[in-house]
Amino acid sequence: MTPKPFFLSLTAALALTTALPAAAQDAAARPFVLDDLTLTANREPTELSRSGSSVSVLTSKDLQDRASQPLTRSLTKLPGVTLRQSGPLGTLGVVQLRGAPAQYLPVVIDGIEVSDPAADKTYYNLGGLVSAGIDRAELLRGAQSALYGTRAVAGVLSLQSLRPTEDGLRHHFGIEAGTYDTLTASYGATLRQDDLDLAFHVSHIRTDGFSAKDENEGNFEEDGFEATRLSFYSEHRLQNGVTIGFNGFWEDSTADFDDFQGDVPGTPGNDYTESESYGLRGFARFTTGAVDHDLSLTRYRIQRKSYQDFAAPTFLPDVVETSEFVGTRTKLSWQGATDIGQGVRAVFGADTEKEEVADKGNARINGVFVETTAALGDRFDITTSLRRDDHSRFGGFTSGRVAAVYRADNNLLFRAALGNGFRAPSLYELFSEFGDASLEREESRTYEVGVEKQWGDSHLRATAFWLKAENLIGFDPAATACGQPFGCYAQVPGTTRRRGVEIDGRYAFGTGHALTASYTFIDNQANVEWASVPERVLNLGAETSFATGTMAAIELQHVAGRADDLDDFTTVDLSVSHPVRDNATAYLRLENVFDEEYQWVRGYGTSGRAVYAGLRASF
Repeated sequence: MTPKPFFLSLTAALALTTALPAAAQDAAARPFVLDDLTLTANREPTELSRSGSSVSVLTSKDLQDRASQPLTRSLTKLPGVTLRQSGPLGTLGVVQLRGAPAQYLPVVIDGIEVSDPAADKTYYNLGGLVSAGIDRAELLRGAQSALYGTRAVAGVLSLQSLRPTEDGLRHHFGIEAGTYDTLTASYGATLRQDDLDLAFHVSHIRTDGFSAKDENEGNFEEDGFEATRLSFYSEHRLQNGVTIGFNGFWEDSTADFDDFQGDVPGTPGNDYTESESYGLRGFARFTTGAVDHDLSLTRYRIQRKSYQDFAAPTFLPDVVETSEFVGTRTKLSWQGATDIGQGVRAVFGADTEKEEVADKGNARINGVFVETTAALGDRFDITTSLRRDDHSRFGGFTSGRVAAVYRADNNLLFRAALGNGFRAPSLYELFSEFGDASLEREESRTYEVGVEKQWGDSHLRATAFWLKAENLIGFDPAATACGQPFGCYAQVPGTTRRRGVEIDGRYAFGTGHALTASYTFIDNQANVEWASVPERVLNLGAETSFATGTMAAIELQHVAGRADDLDDFTTVDLSVSHPVRDNATAYLRLENVFDEEYQWVRGYGTSGRAVYAGLRASF
């Protein structure tokens, strides 16, 4: 592919940034707008206007009225994000950021990393996670190994469960029903009283789903999903200034799927996966002298068991294949922070993490880091980060990052960031029957430059990015180190590159009216097999509100320039909500209005036209 489309997209983005009329000053409720703070771009919460990295935030308001909708649908409306979902809710679903595969985007829930230690590439399966109970999602882009260690090559996705936002006891109820016999119910409670914060949330979803293998290719059996999720949070501020807390989650699910042959008449068609996971985190924050301390201990465990029933001829018994994977991750971390004068703040610390997979070994990684943030006058901020990791299997790696932001005036910002990253081989790649214990780390470098213009409640952002990765690990049919006749995991020669442009904006006008848009262009420069992502993704939206409190919105997504000869597609969604009482709102959501037939992954189906109705209340 020639570089011309890339530079045309960048030129257009810069032109739009300087040309958008400065007419929209009225405030309106806005989806996919950055909050005032970023919790992930640096080691401490930072004002977004002082962050040199590209960050997007989805708040609880952005995710409401989507209880049973996969969280991935909201994420794909953000620039740089594409989806790989192998069927309905509950099947394997991952997001790819800036064209990089899922293993380059660690996922953190309530301070606990949930990337599956037992997965072949150590990624998190988002395919069964719905919006119910998710209070905030923050997507940090670019190489972040200097902050988060291994796997943080494309960025980091951080999710947060329900939290108290006001004093007193609050209750939150929600129920939603719709197509595919889908039913979702949830209850949450929060308490903020004196020096105590408490939160609890539980949700249950059940759906009959549709065939994971595309129905248009002769498949006919529904693949359903059922899951229960519970989360809790507690924080207590002691009189001596120490804050202690404990939070966690538990999830249990059963998800049907189709094996490689799809639905075959006369076969049982009862392939399914049972999964149970939990995460726990204890933390303490305190100050000694001029140093602020943050200490935490986390534990994550996931157990997955898959059943595949291969029907045999009538004179032979059925062949039932069972696969079980159990992975754990335990991490202890300490962080200190202090002001060192003249607008400079230093954050430093250390952590140790152990991953273990039953019957497939374990690995430990220890790290130390330091980060400095400096305000050079009123307009310029620069952050530098350095981290050293030592892996028990392949040795050490040093990662660094520099991010800067220049505020030309109160409404015009210029950003730049560069850094390197690494991914340690997964335990499956090292110790499975196809593994090679001598595998080395994957390495990467990323760069980005961006500009942002704001007009009251309107904004336009454009970012150009570059990603280079080498020493990749892939499956090589000719490799023999594992002793298998079909091949082994091995280092893949060559370098993979991604570059592209992200644009997103919002134009608010009148009272409660707004237009939104995001566009991603990815130039796939790959000479080894890597993630298959579309070249262009366009999202358009419009929203309006009425004097009665009724709100309506329309969203369009167009995906084009796809790999594997997949067809381009366009989907349209509609939603409307209306307050039935001061503390209760009824809503209706219509997805894929024109019943578009498309695939995210070749051979696997997607939802046709679907309708969902719900009621949410809080008091």
